[in-house]
Amino acid sequence: MNKQFKLTKERLDELNEELVFLKTVREREVAEQIKEARAFGDLSENCEYDEAKNEQGRVFSRIAEIENIVTHAVLIDTGSCSTEVVSTGCTVVVLDLEFKEKEEYHIVGSQEANPATSRISDESPFGKALIGRKIGQQITFDAPAGKLTYEILEIRN
Repeated sequence: MNKQFKLTKERLDELNEELVFLKTVREREVAEQIKEARAFGDLSENCEYDEAKNEQGRVFSRIAEIENIVTHAVLIDTGSCSTEVVSTGCTVVVLDLEFKEKEEYHIVGSQEANPATSRISDESPFGKALIGRKIGQQITFDAPAGKLTYEILEIRN
């Protein structure tokens, strides 16, 4: 079974735009670089040709990766999140019980995760611990820093 990728509509649109760019503009640019490098002669010691071929491989690899993600994408409807139970697409306010600090996180699919901006993957240990929980519940999970414990204070769209 192929892996499903949970994405917001915005992220899916971004990926589709990148795919169009790679298949139209970038693919032609790389083909032109290869053509120019061939004109230099002997391909066995032609570093411009080697680099252009490597770039072509990177472009084709990224195209295949995006096509796989888009093909197996499952849209997250962020507007219809329940405020009763934590689910992907929701924003959660938690209390770090060790430091007594409130923190806010947005639960997203793995393709959109960015802990620096408080976007936590539903597949991460923290995200897995939050999914399905309700306001007032405490969660404990293993992190690189050891066991962490939080209390869920608020769930919203």
